[in-house]
Amino acid sequence: MNETILHDKKIIDVVKYRWVWFGLSLLLIVPGLVAMAYSVIKYPTHFPVKVGIDFTGGTITQYTVPDNVSNNEMGKIRTNLEKAGIENPVIQVLKSNNAISKANDKKNNIGAIISIKTAFQSNDKQSEQKIATVIKQDYPEAELVQVSSIGPTLGSELFKNSMFALILAFVGIVAYLTIRFQLDYAVIAMLSLAHDALFVLGVFSILGILFDVHIDALFITAVLTVIGFSNHDTIVVFDRIRENCRFLAKKASFPEIVNASVNQTLARSINTSLTTLITLIALYLFGGETTKEFVFAMIVGIAIGTYSSIFFASTLLDWWREKQDKASKSGGVSKPREGAVA
Repeated sequence: MNETILHDKKIIDVVKYRWVWFGLSLLLIVPGLVAMAYSVIKYPTHFPVKVGIDFTGGTITQYTVPDNVSNNEMGKIRTNLEKAGIENPVIQVLKSNNAISKANDKKNNIGAIISIKTAFQSNDKQSEQKIATVIKQDYPEAELVQVSSIGPTLGSELFKNSMFALILAFVGIVAYLTIRFQLDYAVIAMLSLAHDALFVLGVFSILGILFDVHIDALFITAVLTVIGFSNHDTIVVFDRIRENCRFLAKKASFPEIVNASVNQTLARSINTSLTTLITLIALYLFGGETTKEFVFAMIVGIAIGTYSSIFFASTLLDWWREKQDKASKSGGVSKPREGAVA
């Protein structure tokens, strides 16, 4: 390691524009926070996002139909189900989206799958018959393909376990970073992860309000994966800052070291994320309907995680060290920058 890295051409000066990055982060997160607050007030579950039967309990009944189903037809099905005594049904239409599936669907005379989510029904043959009557009324050739139920108790237990898994992941990351680096590194990395998680939750909260998108257990898996990926990226940047501090603390200021470190890791971070995103986008476009929300959450999370590790976490660390320096100087205490021995 030598001081030449300080004089290398910088792709971007992250420290100089740190308030731009902070402002951009607010711009990305605040709409989601507003949507989550609205959702907590509006939804009976008082969750910040719309949750599926994995967490609330319920029954999914699916029928195949030979033709595509329009939005107007979905509204008509919902109205007819409510008239038949089915309370608060959630209607979704699953369509094939790749060449192989379309060929198979045409062979089997399947144009779409109508998915009906209702409150939990334990062996409720009467409700199943009502749903069948409504569907057969407009789609005589409809065929029942699946009925699956999750009880309210199991759904509640799954939600609690999911929240415990998220909390455990955050605590483990803070403990590791505190040992590996310093407490302030760990806290800032935690804020960066919270930044990413809030953005993903905010996006799905907005989608839930506008497009009736529900989350399931796979969404928690996606968030945990995003947290791990984002933390890995942040550690790479922080590790480079720490290594540069060991050799350059007496030759350069901490902001200069942060800039140099970010630019050294910039290409690696972007290339790693880009290759992952290409794979996920292909999976989203040509994969199955049941994994679309999971893959989309991964795409959104990895994109924001790459941004936060480069522009948010590093500049936040620099801002924090600057505040520490000012506090020590105003207190009349002369001490070396902690970054020099990080």
